[in-house]
Amino acid sequence: MKKDRVTGQVGSIYLGGGTPSILSQAALQKIFDTINHTFSVDSNAEITIETNPDDLTAQKLKELKQLPVNRFSVGIQSFFNEDLTWMNRAHNASEAEDCIRRSQDAGFENLTLDLIYGYPLLTDSKWLSNIEKAIALEISHISAYALTVEPRTALAHAIKTKKQTPVNDNQSANQFVMLMEQLDRAGFEHYEISNFAKPGCYAVHNTNYWRGVNYIGIGPSAHGFDGQNRYMNPANNAQYIETLASNKLPEIIEELSLNDRFNEYVMTALRTIWGIDLTKINSDFGKDFYDETLYNLRGFEDKDWLIINDKKVKLSQNGKLFADHIASELFIVQ
Repeated sequence: MKKDRVTGQVGSIYLGGGTPSILSQAALQKIFDTINHTFSVDSNAEITIETNPDDLTAQKLKELKQLPVNRFSVGIQSFFNEDLTWMNRAHNASEAEDCIRRSQDAGFENLTLDLIYGYPLLTDSKWLSNIEKAIALEISHISAYALTVEPRTALAHAIKTKKQTPVNDNQSANQFVMLMEQLDRAGFEHYEISNFAKPGCYAVHNTNYWRGVNYIGIGPSAHGFDGQNRYMNPANNAQYIETLASNKLPEIIEELSLNDRFNEYVMTALRTIWGIDLTKINSDFGKDFYDETLYNLRGFEDKDWLIINDKKVKLSQNGKLFADHIASELFIVQ
């Protein structure tokens, strides 16, 4: 949940990090009742719930309509059956499309869907088809992520044992460029590296993450941020409940140094349409950080990776392909 620094009200609520749509209407209502009892929630708060396409049945939509939820994040991933099977997804291509139309017919128009690119089965023509399908469904927000291979996963093992084709970085880069071009033509604004929205439809909750707004994480595995430090709740359900039962907060505090806060600001701000504010660096972190940032920026503008104007540092279209590398070069390590 995000809390506005000025009003003290909760401006956004995000139920996710799992599949909360499997919860019953009564269970979800209890969560919202507890939130409203504990916090002051803005009447215009964005309230998002993550869902799987196969969960969004007519009955489930009827139940969700009785709750304060006003935004869905739907894990579509692909509109091709063979790709969904490869990803071990429970839904099929028809359900992926049908659930969007059902949700819209039920009055839920604030939808975002997730797509994945850069995996071996995804040809450029299939990727173009996925993008065109999402546009045709009149979705106002799209999140798209390149497939990453996490260590100690089944996919990582399959690639290591040559049972799966390795991820191709050139394929991912080319498909990212396709995504940017197609969504730009369709009127979407590329406001964060992985996120595209029609004007006025930016995700409030996620935008606040990238802009450093405080947030409260509730539940196992949840993370929170108070402006100075982060905390993490344990992933183990039994441990989380047991700690709460003993009147203790089940959280691990990560105290952020000035360098940590600076590096986090650079990493998140650079990914957004607003970019890095050099004036903010000078005021919030000091002249030494400001001077070193100016020094580290040398060369990136010449490569046409960054646009520096009016004390703002933003990624160029080419620079978006190298966002993580650029951010790491701007980090200050002492």
